[in-house]
Amino acid sequence: MENKATMEKIVNLCKGRGFVYPGSDIYGGFANTWDYGPLGVELENNVKKVWWKRFVQEGENAYGVDAGILMNPLVWTASGHTTSFSDPKMDCKNCKNRFRADNIIEEHSKGKVAAEAMTNEQMEKYIEDNNIHCPVCGKKDWTPIRQFKLMFETSRGTVEGDKDVVYLRPETAQGEYVNFVNVARTTRAKLPFSIAQIGKAFRNEITPGNFLFRTIEFEQMEHQTFCKAEDAQRIYNERKEQALKFAKDVGLPENKLRFHDHDKLAHYAKSACDIQYLFPIGWEELNGIHHRGTWDLSQHEKTSGKSMQYTDPITNEKLTPTVIEYSIGVGRLTLALLCEAYDEEVLENNETRVVMHFNPALAPYKVAVLPLQKNLSDKAKEVLSKLNKHFMCTYDEAGSIGKRYRRQDEIGTPFCVTIDFDTLENNTVTIRDRDSMKQITLKIDEVAKYIEDKIAF
Repeated sequence: MENKATMEKIVNLCKGRGFVYPGSDIYGGFANTWDYGPLGVELENNVKKVWWKRFVQEGENAYGVDAGILMNPLVWTASGHTTSFSDPKMDCKNCKNRFRADNIIEEHSKGKVAAEAMTNEQMEKYIEDNNIHCPVCGKKDWTPIRQFKLMFETSRGTVEGDKDVVYLRPETAQGEYVNFVNVARTTRAKLPFSIAQIGKAFRNEITPGNFLFRTIEFEQMEHQTFCKAEDAQRIYNERKEQALKFAKDVGLPENKLRFHDHDKLAHYAKSACDIQYLFPIGWEELNGIHHRGTWDLSQHEKTSGKSMQYTDPITNEKLTPTVIEYSIGVGRLTLALLCEAYDEEVLENNETRVVMHFNPALAPYKVAVLPLQKNLSDKAKEVLSKLNKHFMCTYDEAGSIGKRYRRQDEIGTPFCVTIDFDTLENNTVTIRDRDSMKQITLKIDEVAKYIEDKIAF
């Protein structure tokens, strides 16, 4: 299947059908913020459900937490964010727009130059040597590159003039690290074990405006495995393969996925790798897998003064566990799924239908209940009340049955259940498959089980 998705088509479909709306839309929007609509919130929730099922419910020795967005500011001192979490940015003196220097270089080189490995001086030289102009106004009049902090600051305090600076978390991982001892104690977990979390994070960064790809408020699904040093590389390699398999299982094809090892590692990291997906904007990061060594727990032990060590129950050996991290953005994965699902099919009658080929487990609505005529609506609503106890359903009685099928195709509903006059006589319904458009007849009492089997993940 040739994918016909463009970012413009995806954005238009998302707004028109209720997947994603511009943030604060009635006020003209707010840059790089988006609101998930009735379909988008179901798609996003389904993405989180299948990820949690795979990596926590079915994971070995895996436990979930939901840590606070606001944390003691010392957390960010320990993690290094207050001193080193910044982006290289420069301003166009002519139009006053601000850009990330590394993004400018990577876009100019079409991804052939790894700007993440460059110093500020090297980036400035590349921009000068390659005569790179401002993408907005076309002038070449840049400020020097400076590092801008990415954390949003706020304050708390009950006395006027006596307020403490706190931060909106720029990542969720620290919530798993600071709770390592609590989880180990309360679950009696033995190494290796994992702590997972799904939650909001915030970054005050300049973004290229590619829809959901990079936003200032986003949701992460993170999975931290704590292990002994001798097991770390094996677990790192396993996690890479598990992350790739998950991406394929939710509907992203292997030929649009690739591993990309980092050219520049953090000083504490042993290995780091992204899985990239071929978006309409090109190859971009989908998720990251990182071998973080013992740095995270060691830093929190040093800053807090509290032991973050693990005691082996058999040997009584005390050690600081190594961390293997797997992190994936909910919005970024949702965008990839929207892009991959989108298709424009030319049918035998030369009619074109837009169809979203979501994995059925992820589709916002699993079933659309459609009375063939409006005078069958009472029976149709009776069927709807049975099915929506099992999964998300929608109901539509407006227009011809063909037009209603097309509306459901366009939002990715995998099954349409049509109530006709045979339903009144023998309690059967017609089930239409989204992808093949083939139809079968089943008894009403058999429909829920049939669909549950089809949407299992």
